[in-house]
Amino acid sequence: MRLTWRETLCLLGLTLLGLVFFNVAVVESTRASGPALVGTVLGTVPLALALAGGRPAPRVLIGAGVVVTGATLATGLGSGTPESLLWALGALVGEVSFSLLAIPLLPKLGAIRVSAYSTTLAVPMLVVVGLIDAGTGMLRVPTPAEALGFAYLAVVVTVVAFFLWYNSLPKLGPGRAGLFAGLIPVAAIVTGAVLGVAMPTAYDLLGAGLVVAGILIGLSAERSGAKAAVRPSEA
Repeated sequence: MRLTWRETLCLLGLTLLGLVFFNVAVVESTRASGPALVGTVLGTVPLALALAGGRPAPRVLIGAGVVVTGATLATGLGSGTPESLLWALGALVGEVSFSLLAIPLLPKLGAIRVSAYSTTLAVPMLVVVGLIDAGTGMLRVPTPAEALGFAYLAVVVTVVAFFLWYNSLPKLGPGRAGLFAGLIPVAAIVTGAVLGVAMPTAYDLLGAGLVVAGILIGLSAERSGAKAAVRPSEA
């Protein structure tokens, strides 16, 4: 299946920004000041996608704003260095690119091919980054715990998550699909509680509630639009 030059550039941009640069930016921001700041900045993904995806419906915009507020509360207002903030903003650009640059590719390639092509292209790019950062030390044999972590990242975070995200993106659109990105800090709260790592505070629970409310508000935009479209034909 031949890609046009525009589609090839979209695929390369998706890989470079949405996979390679995004992961490097998240790691570097976390290394500089911990996960709170980058988590808070990435909590604005729903609003960024709603605005970048065109002219969003008012309810999608309102829902995105509620999700951002909830994600910020759930993650915690992180404080960090200017360096960590710049890396976090770079991660935000990568996260938005991961969705927007895939939209022109999905009708022709589908979710599986977009996921497979982008991850395959990302491997040599990340190898170069790893060699620059750690030299040949990156080639060491992982410990059993690290191997399990790599397996989880490969199967759940990459194969399953990429397929589900790219399969739902054309159906929901970037505005409504982006609302679910606010569930990232909520999932962290639930995971921490289940594993006994950290029990949620009142602010965490309030943030989780706002995220769910924002998603429901944003998704209700489609139902409202459908009703409005039916009424004229019934008249």
